Amino acid sequence: MSYKETFYFIARCLTISLEKHNKLAIEKTLQANTIDWDAVVKLSTQQLVFPALYCNLKREGFLRYLPQELVNYMELITGLNRQRNQQIITQVTALNTFLLKHGITPVFLKGAANLMAELYTDIGERMVGDIDFIFSKKDYPKAIRLLRGYGYSEVLKANYYFPNQHHYRRLHKKGHIAAIEIHKAFTLEKYNKEFNYTLTQKNRQTINNMRVLGYADALKLSIITNQITDHGFYYKTIPLRNAYDVFLLSKKTNAQEATSKLNKLKKPLQCFLAACYEIFNSPKCLMYRKNKQTTTYLKELDSQFTNPEKTRKKHKRIKGYISTRLFLYTLYRCMFYKEYSIWFLHTITDKNWHKKKFSFLMPKNNY
Repeated sequence: MSYKETFYFIARCLTISLEKHNKLAIEKTLQANTIDWDAVVKLSTQQLVFPALYCNLKREGFLRYLPQELVNYMELITGLNRQRNQQIITQVTALNTFLLKHGITPVFLKGAANLMAELYTDIGERMVGDIDFIFSKKDYPKAIRLLRGYGYSEVLKANYYFPNQHHYRRLHKKGHIAAIEIHKAFTLEKYNKEFNYTLTQKNRQTINNMRVLGYADALKLSIITNQITDHGFYYKTIPLRNAYDVFLLSKKTNAQEATSKLNKLKKPLQCFLAACYEIFNSPKCLMYRKNKQTTTYLKELDSQFTNPEKTRKKHKRIKGYISTRLFLYTLYRCMFYKEYSIWFLHTITDKNWHKKKFSFLMPKNNY
């Protein structure tokens, strides 16, 4: 199997519980016994959908086509992830209770929120990293103060931090499974006017006394996290974990309607929908508007599967462009904002930063 064949096989396996045409096609492929399972395990693990792959195959009775040793391994990993997610649910419940007790309401986001909203048939499906939640601008400083007093402290300790990020630095509490990220905005500052805390207020859901985004806003955030925050729109990549969330959310809300009313965000979100529609084999719930932008995006996405070396070089150039743009933006901010100047001064005088930044110039031992 080629990389593209493996990627598309995994992607379509994630839809077999809800898309009949994909279920039939996947079963036919499994019956042919031509799957490179080593490649499937490697790629699905990299894409953070290994447990989701197992759960979908199990639900449709397709585990009988897999090697028993692989089934045992998938069952083990999914079981461990299910235990972890149960601990995350317990942690989320405790955080919610604590914050409500002190007069502020967290709105949980992303994977943890999807667990609470019971988006997944099996809580073992979703691999969750941090617990993300957002507050109003008024409650944001109070939330940080309360949670630090509650035993949460920096995961990465430093004497200075990059100022004015859309979320506070990651915090962790001893004895707890997940780190937390306290947000004051959903993404980069330039997009705040069309997707922010206030605009999502009227569509929020309350589930077991916990506040989460409405399905349409959760779908938008799943795409924004990749396309904007992680620069996926530049790289033309599609992480399967995000795509799977978008697929499941599109069964709860109209994806086209959710994304088409935006302004600056419309193009990257529509392009992501187009990519999902392609890799998941044309589910109606992921219909998108075909135009020059989405056609070009899909063409570039496909070229990454067929020209890996060219893609690697291109991604290296994109990374350089993004780094340069961030550097120039920071320099500009240094001229007008004291906190940026302080951060910049600390950074360029930090010996550890210099060692990390210029480690490629250091001689390497060959023994």
